[in-house]
Amino acid sequence: MFHATQGPAVGASPAPSVEVVASERVRPLPGTDPCAGRIHWAPGKSAWWFAHALSGVLAVTAFPSWSGLAVFLVLTGITICAGHSVGMHRLLIHRSFETSKPVEYLLVWLGVLVGMAGPFGMIRAHDMRDWHQRQANCPPHPSHGAGPLKDAWWQMHCEFRLDHPPVFEIEPEIAQDPVYRWMERLWWAQQLPVALALFALGGWGWVLWGVSLRIVVSLTGHWAIGHAAHKGGQQDWTIDGLPVQGYNLPGLGPITFGENWHGNHHAFPHSARLGVLPGQSDPGFRLIQALDWLGLASGIRLPHSAPPRPGLRRLD
Repeated sequence: MFHATQGPAVGASPAPSVEVVASERVRPLPGTDPCAGRIHWAPGKSAWWFAHALSGVLAVTAFPSWSGLAVFLVLTGITICAGHSVGMHRLLIHRSFETSKPVEYLLVWLGVLVGMAGPFGMIRAHDMRDWHQRQANCPPHPSHGAGPLKDAWWQMHCEFRLDHPPVFEIEPEIAQDPVYRWMERLWWAQQLPVALALFALGGWGWVLWGVSLRIVVSLTGHWAIGHAAHKGGQQDWTIDGLPVQGYNLPGLGPITFGENWHGNHHAFPHSARLGVLPGQSDPGFRLIQALDWLGLASGIRLPHSAPPRPGLRRLD
């Protein structure tokens, strides 16, 4: 069986903890060093991915059908766009727009269905990675610094644990919300009502296509976009003084629902619009605009809605 620690210690000597833009949820302590930690295998994450990967292969080989493919495509589109991109990322994590609690709960629940984590786990994973990337030195795990195969293993099957981590506090209105606490406690079980509905409509084939194959493709696709968007690509802005930059991946807007404009997101993390320049397709923002038109969204934040990040510079 694979043992607990994977790879050597990362960063033996202390590194300065220079936070360019402080996260409201992450508070470093006197002994906090963003580079002093180890990568540990996370057996629960690994088992979750492999179980759905095997079930996804079974969907394609044992239950091939056009209806199963349609279920996979529709549910993947809804959960990634409305759930992960709009509900989890732009609303819950960045608060880039406002909506009513019922709509917020629905969008975040759809994000939980993606299969990565519950709402608290998603906030923590995002904010800790963001905090690491805002340091003068960032270790290979949160910076996607390894090659594709190693980084895929690290991101989807391991965790980076600091020797002396900072204090992480989610704002009370989220952390004490009973609905979010329920989603967090049973995030993996949120697939059950979807699976039951699919079984009633299309049997085991639809369950495997609409749950397992969807989850493993979503998890792997999320890693692939995150890896590529930190390796290189097109840039309109840079953040001077930081070793980790975000890059845009043109042409992938329609299938990532706007999350491919990661260089823009590094520049304007508060903005609900990720495709900020003409011609940059952003279906997630179109959904927010539709909610606004229906009277279900307000306070939509755009790049000019907050002061520029320190070190932000426009590239020609």
